[in-house]
Amino acid sequence: MLPVYLNISFAAYFLSMFFYFAALFFKHKALSLAARIFLCLGVAGLTAYMLLRWQVAQRPPLSNMFESVVLFAWVVGLAGFFIDMRYRLKILAALVSALSLLTLGISFLLDKEIVPLLPALKSNWLTIHVLTCFIGYAALTVGFVASVVLLLTDEKTDILDAISHKTIAFGFLFLTLGIVSGAVWANSAWGTYWSWDPKETWSLITWFIYAIYLHARFRRGWKGKKAAWFSIIGFLAMLFTYFGVNYLLRGLHSYA
Repeated sequence: MLPVYLNISFAAYFLSMFFYFAALFFKHKALSLAARIFLCLGVAGLTAYMLLRWQVAQRPPLSNMFESVVLFAWVVGLAGFFIDMRYRLKILAALVSALSLLTLGISFLLDKEIVPLLPALKSNWLTIHVLTCFIGYAALTVGFVASVVLLLTDEKTDILDAISHKTIAFGFLFLTLGIVSGAVWANSAWGTYWSWDPKETWSLITWFIYAIYLHARFRRGWKGKKAAWFSIIGFLAMLFTYFGVNYLLRGLHSYA
């Protein structure tokens, strides 16, 4: 039963992306409405999938790469829906839907086996740490997409710049909470708040990049394309923190 919900969500995300792009060319409100409906269906399908997997596994579905990728596809889709409802920028919604689809597609290539939690993961901090990090990741992803669109178009740059700034500020807050909650969890699990594990180190690097971005906006007045390029650098660092570290660098987070 579980794979059915993944398949439904994948199809819904695909149709959402299709209708968003169609709405860009044909300018018909019905296409945008259909895109939003399918995006909601995709998010709902993943919600059902994660709740059922939680019930089957008797633990939150947040402990390995497959589960984290499904969570990422869920939070990015949810963020895309709220951004679309707020700003009604079809190109932004289309690209966020495409990223949700791509992320969920990656999950089909990963091991879906449900395995018992490692001792270090048996903590309520697991849910707090992972959710705060991924809420931050989703917001930073939207900020990245807005920055890319800003660099590729001369239209609505002020709106895109504002979206990028607001979502990055929001994502930075949750990234900070994720790092802090991870440090508290690390102390309870390994007896130290910080061990310069590769994941911790790259999380800190990513945090500093976004901190510099926000400082440059507030103190130096960076806007537009200059800020957009910095946003893209931060997103690439975030991706390496999330994916690259797990496959290229070994450490205490290798179980992810």
